[in-house]
Amino acid sequence: MAPIKPFYPVRCNSTPGVLEILGTLGVGFACSSKSEMVLVQDLGISPENIIYTNPCKQASQIKYAAKAGINIMICDNDIELKKIARNHPNAKLLLHIATEDITADEEMNMKFGTTLKNCRHLMECAKELGVQVVGVKFHVSGSCKDLQTYIHALSDARCVFDMAEEFGFKMNMLDIGGGFTGSELQLEEVNHVIRPLLDVYFPKESGVNVIAEPGCYYVSSAFTLAVNVIAKKTEYDKLLPSGVAQTRKDDEPVFTYYINDGVYGSFASKLSEKLNTIPEVHKKYKEDEPLFSSSLWGPSCDELDQIVENCLLPELSVGDWLIFDNMGSGTLGEQSTFNDYQRPLIYYMMSFSDWDEMQDAGIASDTLMKNFFFVPSCIQLGPEDRFSTAA
Repeated sequence: MAPIKPFYPVRCNSTPGVLEILGTLGVGFACSSKSEMVLVQDLGISPENIIYTNPCKQASQIKYAAKAGINIMICDNDIELKKIARNHPNAKLLLHIATEDITADEEMNMKFGTTLKNCRHLMECAKELGVQVVGVKFHVSGSCKDLQTYIHALSDARCVFDMAEEFGFKMNMLDIGGGFTGSELQLEEVNHVIRPLLDVYFPKESGVNVIAEPGCYYVSSAFTLAVNVIAKKTEYDKLLPSGVAQTRKDDEPVFTYYINDGVYGSFASKLSEKLNTIPEVHKKYKEDEPLFSSSLWGPSCDELDQIVENCLLPELSVGDWLIFDNMGSGTLGEQSTFNDYQRPLIYYMMSFSDWDEMQDAGIASDTLMKNFFFVPSCIQLGPEDRFSTAA
């Protein structure tokens, strides 16, 4: 999607290996807190490549951004605008406009973002307070299936740019947000829709820099999680969840497994969205081995700590391992202190060919190399191989 510049949202996955690689590739960073700003600053990222994206900012963290020279930040209401004006005299604002995500289940999602009508009020306030307004941001959820939402959002953004000229603001930045799921197909579909509109509304000669905030697109498939079965319960009279075909025999057991990670750890996103990965059994088992209805739970004994409501698995024992693919997004941020959870150990692996390519491009460092295991490019790692190699 060049020439759109990516700004990676640190909250999506803040592990050092991810941040180091993206930093050396020249990606910018979208930070939602002081701790995230500190993380990327420690990598030597310049303030110009950092934007402060939290829509509800603490005054102390605004002051930190001002001291660190991080000027670009998001705003969607006049209270926030006045708070920024008091604590960051050099702030450069992107007005966050709401997008209408109309679906069968949800008529309109406007939790964050302001209306076009209110943008005029915000610009009047900014003019009075002496705060610079330099652009517009919108965000379309990854769950949105209607690409018309992008068309409406870009049209609205153009209206705000035109409005800004009336107030004497010279705007030069458009942030099309995130919501990129990790699918190449989805990215191509979005690009196909927005490319002609960007050429019309924000052509190259306009001097408007277009940025985006791809998060899970980069990291979702890059991480695989291995969890251990720590407890097991067998029931013969348990009813299966509604909507699940009742095909099991009366004397067939239903298994409940408790694993050493849950929604207060790596499965935190499960609290707000469906799990988009299925468990794979690490140990080898026979193809004709019977499969049983099973549920997976985290270790907290909390009724919310259900990982998988129902799936078919061979009978497992305490100490067996399960593998979850596509666990790089929203799973490796700040870890909960609930029940003294420990962050899972992380092992980075890279093929020699990828490393050579990074070196040829001048973006590999000795520091980065110390964090990785290297494997021959010709090896295709299955779940068992990946885990065994890392272990």
